Amino acid sequence: MRGGAAVGRLGIPGFVVGGLLLGAAADAGAMPAAEFQSCLGRLQAAAEERGVPAGVVRESLATVRFQPRIVELDRSQPEFTTPFADYLGRRVNDDRVRQGRELLARHGELLRRVYRDYGVPPRYLVAFWGMETGYGAYFGTTPVLDALTTLACDGRRGEYFTRQLVAALGIVAEGSVEPGRMTGSWAGAMGHVQFMPTAFMDHAVDYDGDGRRDLWGSLPDAMASAGNFLRRLGWQTGWRWGREVLLPESLPFATEAGDEPRTQARWRALGLRTAYGHPLPAAEASARVLLPAGHRGPAFLVYDNFDVIMGWNRSEFYALAVGHLADRLAGAGPLRQQPPADAPRLSRDQVIRLQQELQARGFDSGPADGIPGARTRSALREFQRVRGLVADGFASQAVLAALAVDDGDTQGRSRE
Repeated sequence: MRGGAAVGRLGIPGFVVGGLLLGAAADAGAMPAAEFQSCLGRLQAAAEERGVPAGVVRESLATVRFQPRIVELDRSQPEFTTPFADYLGRRVNDDRVRQGRELLARHGELLRRVYRDYGVPPRYLVAFWGMETGYGAYFGTTPVLDALTTLACDGRRGEYFTRQLVAALGIVAEGSVEPGRMTGSWAGAMGHVQFMPTAFMDHAVDYDGDGRRDLWGSLPDAMASAGNFLRRLGWQTGWRWGREVLLPESLPFATEAGDEPRTQARWRALGLRTAYGHPLPAAEASARVLLPAGHRGPAFLVYDNFDVIMGWNRSEFYALAVGHLADRLAGAGPLRQQPPADAPRLSRDQVIRLQQELQARGFDSGPADGIPGARTRSALREFQRVRGLVADGFASQAVLAALAVDDGDTQGRSRE
């Protein structure tokens, strides 16, 4: 084998041996060359078995490199959960709104045509575009084949990334992009709207009629592909994602503000109003209330299209940001009720401690996994009810004190 000093494509010093970039230190996640070559052989066979031409497979994978930094990124978890105020403020700001409105006007004809064909209004298409790549400003610079091969061989999610790699090779085989132009995020998401390769294969469309599905260089292809994906996820034309609402002081949080949907008629009867104080529309709809920053922050009534946005990205914060950005692009102002700036910033370990403390007190919060999902919120609401606190399911300072869990405030608010 020939070898030589090199710097990896992510700027990580390493050593190339037979096409493999080995990290300089063992703790960087480096893989032995023989093990990587064996994995590469299995991946080549898998791609060929699934119909990718052997020549495309061999040529595309001939220069792939194992990237230790990608393994580190995949294995790491965010040290701190980001308060909603921080998350939203960084993603929906005046500059992004201004730029998005300009792009809505500039590409209005294209976006209206996509709306006619796929049923997704222009403001949502542009909101996804803004959230994913800052309106095309940054696609990511990681070679997608390197990223997917590294993650498939690392093994933690090997089966998933093997499927993604096979799909990426299929994209090359169909002529949509040359391997050298296939760059994206460290996890392999690509183009204006950051599709993973399987989403590309299933949902990308050639909307400009040039014979290629190009999510990097063709905005028509990217916007139509986003519309097609959302339609197939179940987007309901004529319905909004949700809305900011005002909650009445008399709202029984413990019984009505959980994760179960209610009819809009029920929410009207309970006294919920729009953010501008008007009665909710009388339309027949099922909706649920979200309180991403607790009862002191903004409240949202979310409909079925919110769950469609969640099908694109499983984060409630992400879906709220997409919906709010879409509203701002259409002319709406900032939230009427701003999130509190003093929300606790909890590390994953602190969330685990919170879940353990709830479980120890007889409140079923589910597995202590550090992810504050629906079961954790339900347990928090019941704990709050028993302790005489507002049962909003939010880990406020008062809740943390009652559970003897340190808040993360002293860890540094500027970190995400």
